Amino acid sequence: MDVTPIIPADRQVIDTYGPGMFRVSNRLYQEPVIVQPDVTHPWDVAGFAGLTLESFALITQADPKVEVLLLGCGAKMQLLPSALRKALREAGVVVDVMDSPAACRTYNVLLAEGRRVAAALLPV
Repeated sequence: MDVTPIIPADRQVIDTYGPGMFRVSNRLYQEPVIVQPDVTHPWDVAGFAGLTLESFALITQADPKVEVLLLGCGAKMQLLPSALRKALREAGVVVDVMDSPAACRTYNVLLAEGRRVAAALLPV
């Protein structure tokens, strides 16, 4: 029995990741990215320590709203500063922080379920 989820062809699927790169729907990105179901954007951030509320403008301004933002911190999970987590929550964004490999896998599962998910990913 095939248990592979059916994802519509027009959706952004994270195909693979590796040192310094992500491949999303057969396109290679050698930089941080924000992946949403309908579009992937290069993400101009200077690493985890440089994250601010403005870093997430694509997410806070998304219409329709994102149900959950998966923040991939790179090779290891890091704690999001409480002030930034609070600012995101006040902007209507629920954020789940994890390492980038876990964020990639979780994004694809939630996408297959039809959820309005986004992933903000720093390379491993």
